[in-house]
Amino acid sequence: MTEKPQGAEPGDDSAAEEAVIKAAEEAAAAGAEGTDAGTPGDGTAKQLAERTADLQRLQAEYQNYRKRVERDRLTVREIAVSNILEALIPVLDDIGRARDHGEVTGGFKSVAESLETVVAKLGLQQFGKEGEPFDPTMHEALMHSYSSEVTEDTCVQILQPGYRIGERIIRPAMVAVAEPQPGTQTTPGPDADTAKGGEKKDQADGGSDS
Repeated sequence: MTEKPQGAEPGDDSAAEEAVIKAAEEAAAAGAEGTDAGTPGDGTAKQLAERTADLQRLQAEYQNYRKRVERDRLTVREIAVSNILEALIPVLDDIGRARDHGEVTGGFKSVAESLETVVAKLGLQQFGKEGEPFDPTMHEALMHSYSSEVTEDTCVQILQPGYRIGERIIRPAMVAVAEPQPGTQTTPGPDADTAKGGEKKDQADGGSDS
């Protein structure tokens, strides 16, 4: 069996292609020799079948090799883009603070907006909004309080936005969290009102019988 050349650089398919072509030529040459001899016989037919099987295996290996190289290319690209975007997060934080103070104006505003557009196209997404439920996989609580205005753990203040690429969290959002006030009474449902109404009616009926 003709083996794939060792030491080929990822992405360089020329060596693998040459190996496939060489194997095909050897298989064709074996068939031609049997034809010229005029007596193919079992030995020549067997050799030709073996060469054909070798070629098929080599072609399958070559296709798997190309798929693996393509996956490696995508992985390397994702890692490189992720590293660049992660390095730009502090810059985006500075832009956000400047915007909060009304300092993003003029030429600086244009540059800031262009940078935010570019990183968004590369897949960087900002997240974290006031009023959304607290999620420990996405948020990091830096402050804690109780409130009668919430019914579940809620982000009441975004101290620093979070960033992610796809489903991967690059940095969690830093938030202030409010929990429901201990002992807060829940609003009674319609069933509870119906039950109370029935109890009052029963008490009234009992009083009239006496």
